[in-house]
Amino acid sequence: MKLLEGKVAIVTGGSRGIGAAIAKHFAEAGADVAFTYLSSEERAKNIEADLKSLGVNAKAYKSNASSYAEAEALVKTVLEDFGKIDVLVNNAGITRDNLMLRMSEEQWDEVIQTNLKSVFNLTKHCIRSMMRARSGSIINMSSVVGVFGNAGQANYAASKAGIFGFTKSIAKEMGSRNVRCNAVAPGFIETDMTEELDEKTKEAFLAGIPMKRLGQASEVADLCLFLASDMSSYVSGQTISVCGALNC
Repeated sequence: MKLLEGKVAIVTGGSRGIGAAIAKHFAEAGADVAFTYLSSEERAKNIEADLKSLGVNAKAYKSNASSYAEAEALVKTVLEDFGKIDVLVNNAGITRDNLMLRMSEEQWDEVIQTNLKSVFNLTKHCIRSMMRARSGSIINMSSVVGVFGNAGQANYAASKAGIFGFTKSIAKEMGSRNVRCNAVAPGFIETDMTEELDEKTKEAFLAGIPMKRLGQASEVADLCLFLASDMSSYVSGQTISVCGALNC
C-alpha cells in the first residue's frame, strides 16, 4: 500500500516550485490532490493532467489563499468534489523584499496577508472536517529566514516566524482530536526564484551552507510526505528545517 493511499490533500500554491513538487510526491504516494494557483492556468492544467496520469484524482482550483472568503469557498468545493480533507499543506507564499527604510505599507501588508493570513484562512476552514474525522495533518510552509532573519526581508521574516507560533498553538488545540500540525522551514531551495539570482549572490548563499549546495524542491516534498503520512502519527507542533545545516 502506498503511504497516502486513500487520503485527500489540499496544497496551496501548487502550480510551481515546492508546491508542485509536493503535489507530485503526494500523488505518487497515492493521494488524491486538490491544489491552488493564482494566475498560471495553463501550467496548473498541465500539472493536473500529470497528476491524473499517476492514477489518482486531481484538480486545480484558481483561488487566492490570502482571501478569507475564497479560502472558505475553496474548502467547501473541495469537500464537495473529494468528500473529505485529510491533509492540508499551507504553501502559498510571496516575497516583496526591501530595506525597512524603503519598505512600503503595501509591501508589508501583501506579504503578511499571503504568507501568514493565508495559513489562518485555510486552517480555519479545514479543521472542522478534520476534527469530525478525528484525523488530519496540517503542514505549514515556513522558512529558515523566520529563524534567523535576513536584511531586506523584515516582512518575509515576520510572516514566516509567525507560522512557528501558529503551528504550535494549533497542535495543542487539535491534539485531542488526533489532528497534527507541523511546520517545514526550507533553506535556500533551487526554484524559479533562485534561478533569477546572479552568480555572485548564489556564491554568497553557498558559502554559508555547510553542505555547499542548494536544496531541491523534491527534498522538501520528501519531508512533507513523511508529515502527511501515518509514519509521523506522533509528530506534532514541530518545526523541521530542510536547509543543509544552514541554521545549526
